[in-house]
Amino acid sequence: MAGTAYDRLRADIVAGTIPPGSHLGEVALAERYGVSRTPIREALRRLEQDGLVERIGRRMHVRLHRPEEILDIYDVRIILEEAAGRGAALRHTPLDIGLLTRAYEDMRAVAPHDHAEQARTNRVFHERLRNASHSPTLIDLLERLGDHLRRYPQTTLSHPGRWTAVLAETGALLEAVRERRADDAARIAAEHMTAARDIRLAMYTSDAPDGTRSGAAPEAGAAH
Repeated sequence: MAGTAYDRLRADIVAGTIPPGSHLGEVALAERYGVSRTPIREALRRLEQDGLVERIGRRMHVRLHRPEEILDIYDVRIILEEAAGRGAALRHTPLDIGLLTRAYEDMRAVAPHDHAEQARTNRVFHERLRNASHSPTLIDLLERLGDHLRRYPQTTLSHPGRWTAVLAETGALLEAVRERRADDAARIAAEHMTAARDIRLAMYTSDAPDGTRSGAAPEAGAAH
């Protein structure tokens, strides 16, 4: 039951169903998920380790959105995506290339203003890229960072001109991986995520003029 409570609570926090700053009382959560307080207590402990909740005094809260957290997440993700691009170029299988190609074709088929579908297809491509690295540790770390980013409102793909650039960058990355040009794949992946970081910070500043937090609900699948 502890795992079930953890998974359900984590999903609600990542999706924004339980918004940033919310108090996480054990009794209320136990009633919400139909479990005892023991699995809730264990879930909160694990979520605190994940960095999704924080203790303020004696009470647990969902972590607030903070600009310095965005910068930290992206700085780490840039390094990991660079490693994923390099690893995929060096260790991909024919199946990996087939899956990546299909994911890229799905991205190209999305309507220009369908930002939710853009985010979904883009996320699938990056999932398949990290899977193609065949590094369990790298895959796990990138999945955890993705959960953190999905807590933030909107998707960088809604920024004017960004989707066109993403398609070009993704196409170049796919070709570098397919041709096993590891250095090029690593560089393109890093540059791609650096551009996403810069746009995300600009969007956050616009959404939160006080520079401290944003309470907007995230778009479905927003993570890039």
